[in-house]
Amino acid sequence: MRSRILTMFLVAALAVAACGGDEGSQADDTAAPAETTSEATAESTPPESAAPTASGTETAEPVTRAEGDLVIWADDTRVRALQPFADQFGEEQGITVTLQELAFGEINNQFQTAAPAGEGPDIVVGAHDWLGQLVTNGIVSPVEVPNPDDFVDVAMEAFTFDGQVYGLPYAVENIALVRNTDMVPEVPADFAELEEIALGMVDSGDAEVALALQTDPADPYHNYPLFSAFGASVFAQAEDGSYVTDELGIDSPEGLEAANAFGAWVESGLINTNVTYDTMVSSFASGDAPFAITGPWAVSQEDPPGFAAQGVPYEVTPIPPIEGGTPQPFVGVQGFMISSFSDNGLLAQTFLSDFMATEEVQLALFEAGGRPPALQSALDAVSDNADVQGFGASGANGQPQPAIPEMGSVWTAWADAYALIWEGNDPEEAFNSAADQIRNLIESGG
Repeated sequence: MRSRILTMFLVAALAVAACGGDEGSQADDTAAPAETTSEATAESTPPESAAPTASGTETAEPVTRAEGDLVIWADDTRVRALQPFADQFGEEQGITVTLQELAFGEINNQFQTAAPAGEGPDIVVGAHDWLGQLVTNGIVSPVEVPNPDDFVDVAMEAFTFDGQVYGLPYAVENIALVRNTDMVPEVPADFAELEEIALGMVDSGDAEVALALQTDPADPYHNYPLFSAFGASVFAQAEDGSYVTDELGIDSPEGLEAANAFGAWVESGLINTNVTYDTMVSSFASGDAPFAITGPWAVSQEDPPGFAAQGVPYEVTPIPPIEGGTPQPFVGVQGFMISSFSDNGLLAQTFLSDFMATEEVQLALFEAGGRPPALQSALDAVSDNADVQGFGASGANGQPQPAIPEMGSVWTAWADAYALIWEGNDPEEAFNSAADQIRNLIESGG
């Protein structure tokens, strides 16, 4: 069995390839247009796992199941990549396979509402960190992965919940530091040097944004590597790897040290609190920011164009050490899950086993979305790109995003705490308040 660190390096290493992209990026030119029954469109946002759904968050108008013997819910990028294979499977089985397009940010909540009402899909394409709610609420069924040893370890681990596999993985992602190599030829030795360089460029007029880090809205996902560098985590972990949810790390001594660091970075100007996702992309791509902290979606997307498409010279590397600590980005895994309310569960399993577990499909999804394949042979086929290596080195330091129900109680309160820091409030008070809210939500089952 490959070592876990090597596996994470190889998986995350493929986070970008020269032909890859994000939502709206290049897809198979031969793919037929997707049939859709929802007016929702894919968002031009950061990665799927970067926009977690808080517990109790309301969604848009309910989506009803499209017509078809086998219905698959996915965002526009995955719909385009999967269409030829869905058509082929339908022809072979003598059935109708319908790819129904939803915005990625809508899929999880819509699925949890529609499935029990008999209006959900048979298969949903989503993120591993949804499992906490989906499994606990009985929304998804275990999935048989026909060749589990052929997938990288971290991908299979991510879709395993309470000893059962609930998804067939197809991609892995994480964030890293992206540096304009014309503006900063060498990688900073540590984060303090990065700050000095970035602020010096702003002071001299050579840059407008010191660090293109997405802050509007406040975003715990993109902040997590900086938070974790102080030795903090969301929850403590037991020796067996399980999360100790009554030991929250946000208001731990390490967490409060991180909170104060964020306050100092805002005060110094390193963190600009008005940077939206689009601002992050445009400022770095135009040469107005020497550094960005983001993922493959911002590098390879085409609409709007990412860094590569706009021709800015860049290099992807791990975020440098912060006061001796190593930044640890969240590692997210994407995959296919089967609804426990499906009347065609066997057919859905056959589709996953015969098509989605193949190198051809995994490479097609990689080419469409830029995320590294979860299947080892597909991963090996695209492992020689410089961007891939950079994201991989960052991901090797990372940790899988917790796929437990309690994470649904974390995101909103924590984002609110960062927003308070952005406004100049006391960082420790903001984190302490957020931790109290999170504990209360967990205790009440919220």
